[in-house]
Amino acid sequence: MMKKISSLLLIVGFLFALAGCSTSPASTESSLPVTSATRQEESSTSPNQTSSDVSDAETESSTSDSEVDQEEPVENTILVAYFSATGTTEQVAQQAAEILGADIYEIVPEEPYTEADLAYYTGGRADQEQDDPSARPAINGGVEDISQYDTVLLGYPIWHGQAPRIISTFLESYDFAGKTIIPFCTSHSSGVGSSADNLHDLCPDTVTWAEGARFASGASGDEIQNWLQAQGL
Repeated sequence: MMKKISSLLLIVGFLFALAGCSTSPASTESSLPVTSATRQEESSTSPNQTSSDVSDAETESSTSDSEVDQEEPVENTILVAYFSATGTTEQVAQQAAEILGADIYEIVPEEPYTEADLAYYTGGRADQEQDDPSARPAINGGVEDISQYDTVLLGYPIWHGQAPRIISTFLESYDFAGKTIIPFCTSHSSGVGSSADNLHDLCPDTVTWAEGARFASGASGDEIQNWLQAQGL
C-alpha cells in the first residue's frame, strides 16, 4: 500500500515539474533586459522626427546661404547740370553724362522761354534779363541732394556773351562749398571765357573752378570724351 502511495506521489511531482518547465520560457522572455540592439531598434522607429529636424536645419541653412548681402547703392559723385533753351546744350550734357555714368539734372525755368523771348536785340525777355545782373529767373524743381556730389559739370548756352541769369539762380540755390565745378557752354562763336569767370563770385571761395570748354552745335562724342579726359574724369 505504501509503495502505491509513493508511486502516486512521484507521478504527481513529475507532472508538476513538467508544468513548471513549460511555463518558464514565457516568463524568461518577458523579463529580458533592454540591450543596445533593442535601443537601436527603438530609435529607428522614430525616423520622421529626426528627418524633419534635419530637413528644417538644412532649409534654414539653405535660406541663409541664398540670401545675398545687398550692398548699399553706391552714390554717384558727379552731376551734370545744364540749362538748354533750344536743345543744343542738352545734347552735350546727355553725352557727357553717358560717358561718365553721371547723374544728370536739367535746370528748367518755371516760366518757359518762347521764341519771342529768345529773339536777340528785340528788347524781349532774354535781352532784359541779360541786361540786369540782379535778374534771377525762377527754377521749377531742384536737385534732391546736392551734398552727395563732389564734381558738378555746369552747362549752358551763351547769351550776349554770358551765362543766362537762370544759371545764377541755380548757383545761389545750393551750397557748393568744397566742390569742383566744370563749366561748359554751347555757342556759335563765343568761348566759355568770362561767362564762367563771372559766376565765381556766386559761390564760396572753397569751390574749385576747372577750365571750361565751348562746344558747337552737333559736337561729337569723341570731342566731348577727349575734353572730359583732359579734366581727369
